[in-house]
Amino acid sequence: MRALGRPSTTVPLILSLILVPLTVVLAFVWTGEDVDQGFSQKIFYLHVPVALTSYAAFGYGAFCAAMYLWRRDPEWDLRSYVGVHSGTIFGTLVLLTGPIWAKASWGVWWNWGDRQINVFLILFLYYCAYFMLRFSLDEGERRRSASAVYALLGVGLIPLSFLAVRIAETLIHPTVFTSSGAAMPSSFFLTFLVGLAGMLSLMALLMAVELRGKRTAMRVLELQRAARGEDA
Repeated sequence: MRALGRPSTTVPLILSLILVPLTVVLAFVWTGEDVDQGFSQKIFYLHVPVALTSYAAFGYGAFCAAMYLWRRDPEWDLRSYVGVHSGTIFGTLVLLTGPIWAKASWGVWWNWGDRQINVFLILFLYYCAYFMLRFSLDEGERRRSASAVYALLGVGLIPLSFLAVRIAETLIHPTVFTSSGAAMPSSFFLTFLVGLAGMLSLMALLMAVELRGKRTAMRVLELQRAARGEDA
């Protein structure tokens, strides 16, 4: 397997250590309380950046899957796997923080009539099934190809999930970003951008660490196979 480049952990680590705590400080100290939702709105600066980060991770996984189908380089398959894995981690956080926010602000944990919630759940479960498919097949070209096709097909759910907010127009998921800009005070918007940058940095860090670990494990496995071949 040819490595495409050693991912850096230094920059995303530094950015994560700065931006994530800064988001918390800005949310609880600098920004005021929302007129409609009050204090509970402050989870917005975590929930929405985490959701967008999960979309980015799934999108990255799909892009790498497409690159694998084009180049047939196992490195792209590995990157696709790491992207999907990161997406499910952040997707889990979305499904944990969302009900907390909904209960605090609107009195319900889950609304099955909300298209945004249901589409994201379908997206999340779809990519969870990716691992069932992947590890049900023996390691090799067949596993990599099937995983790549599956990851690539799921990318269509990402814009559908994102646009469901505008289609639904419900109280649970009000539209805060319009063609006219962000429908929020500048302090809210700046805090949101810092939170988004922090979550993207954290995603990059997790992916870089996992990618290094997977590469090391694959090298060890290759050495073990070579040793068994020599012994034979």
